[in-house]
Amino acid sequence: MIVAAARRERPVDVVVGDLEARLAETEAEIVAAQELRYRVFYDEVGARPSAEMRRLHRDFDQFDSYCDHLIVVDRARGPGVRGIVATYRLLRREAARRAGRFYSIAEYDIAPLVSRPGEILELGRSCVDPAYRNKMAMQLLWKGITDYILFHKVEVMFGCASFPGTDPRAHRMALSYLHHRHLAPAEFRPRAVPDRYVDMDMMPLGEIDERRALASLPPLIKGYLRLSGYVGDGAVIDHEFGTVDVSIVVVTEKVTDKYMKHYTRADYGGDG
Repeated sequence: MIVAAARRERPVDVVVGDLEARLAETEAEIVAAQELRYRVFYDEVGARPSAEMRRLHRDFDQFDSYCDHLIVVDRARGPGVRGIVATYRLLRREAARRAGRFYSIAEYDIAPLVSRPGEILELGRSCVDPAYRNKMAMQLLWKGITDYILFHKVEVMFGCASFPGTDPRAHRMALSYLHHRHLAPAEFRPRAVPDRYVDMDMMPLGEIDERRALASLPPLIKGYLRLSGYVGDGAVIDHEFGTVDVSIVVVTEKVTDKYMKHYTRADYGGDG
């Protein structure tokens, strides 16, 4: 009974087959999530680590100790540390206050979001082990985020999502499509900081093949759009990670009822 009560208190507690989504509960699990991030961002994608990151083979920064770390564990590989195959970093308003700021502020003016009352959540450092980039692993991440925002009554989620490479023109159709079709309303709209601002309006709407543009979007951005997400004003080149970033905003009350109901606890059986 004590164990069952403890599980009900978890903001995220989902089990499907051998896969389990929950928050990291130990320092060792956070370290394992950072090691996964390093393998994906630096070994695979080619981001530039600091000397200390390279020595430890971990992706980390000053925000990690203030964040909740959503993890997906393959219990067939082992419990906890040995089985972590996906992760997402979650930073709420009070934690950002203690950290001194939100991470996104280095790229975007998020004053329209921070000035709003109610709970807000910054999402970041999303990555999945290459062997687990299938529908179920991704769905468990989204399911975990949905449970987390319901548990904490989050009203607005935001963060950055990336295109590969540092040439915005290589993604001009997709960026223009996002600008024309998915620009956030003014009251929710982050704007790229002036010295890093890249105009996303590179093509007129009439010249865009919208089906092709949508198909070319990275999976993470498509996921946010399925949640009725918006983009901010302007892209940013991130030379450290070798990406072109866009700001993402998801207003919880605007997420379609059908999608939210799909990711309620009742839809996932098993022993979760």
